Amino acid sequence: MKNLDLREKYYYNLKNALIYPLKNSDGMLNLASMQRVFIKDSVLILVKGDNKISVMNSETSEFEYYIFNDEDSIVKYVTTTFANGQILITFSLVNEDLILNNEDETQGPQILIYHTHASEDFVDSVPGDPSTTIVGAGDRLTELLEEYGFRVLHDTGVYDQERDNAYEKALPAVEQILKENPGIEVVIDLHRDEMANDRRLVMDLQGRPTARFMFFNGLSYLRRQGEISYLENPYILDNLAFSFQAQVLANEYYPGLTRKIYLKAYRYNMHLCPKSMLIELGAQNNTVEEIMNACDPLAHVLAMVLKKR
Repeated sequence: MKNLDLREKYYYNLKNALIYPLKNSDGMLNLASMQRVFIKDSVLILVKGDNKISVMNSETSEFEYYIFNDEDSIVKYVTTTFANGQILITFSLVNEDLILNNEDETQGPQILIYHTHASEDFVDSVPGDPSTTIVGAGDRLTELLEEYGFRVLHDTGVYDQERDNAYEKALPAVEQILKENPGIEVVIDLHRDEMANDRRLVMDLQGRPTARFMFFNGLSYLRRQGEISYLENPYILDNLAFSFQAQVLANEYYPGLTRKIYLKAYRYNMHLCPKSMLIELGAQNNTVEEIMNACDPLAHVLAMVLKKR
């Protein structure tokens, strides 16, 4: 996919969302594609070809559905509900084909899971036991994805002895893994978040306490300074497509389990391949049980995106 056009001109700071003008250069509403994504404030709107609009509040990850008789009705709804015009029509994220191409088992792993911050642990982690840290969650996610038929390599290297330099230290190691395993198409950097102690990212999912998780994207772009030239990422849109498709499916199958997609200015080593993803799985005050339970729906969502349900 091409990088963003006119990104500096139309960049607008609404929770770091990427915004384009609602109207095209002729002053007409841009409805060339009936399947696209709008973002305004904390609202994600998917417009689909069946004249169905799904409106998701990304703070609560809850959807509301609206069905219209025709295209004009969709236009009227969007323009009257978001009348200030600071909506945009971003990109066709939900249509991008993310199915894995490497089906030849002799070509090695398809998916790499690693941890920039391998030392991240949980409220009841056992000191010195990595199986109870984010690395153990990576082991569990690896097992589940393999059960879905994927070939997965889990790198358990520790890159955060000095946390401030962890991304710089992880980069050459991950680059070497990709060089040695050219069949890898997906790179997942699995983390856990840091929250105030009085806020817990947990919900009851099918009778099990399950940690909530969040997809995270780096944009290599600062609002005032513009593009960060030394953090080039040719795959920004592809990265976003991966997160958006996973978010949509998670909300369909597991409402409330995912948090909002978090967009940040820097790169976070997401330039290594088109299907790169950074996931914040729970937080420091989740239990190991809650984290491990969350790996089941997370693996299911990833499998649906990469295999196309």
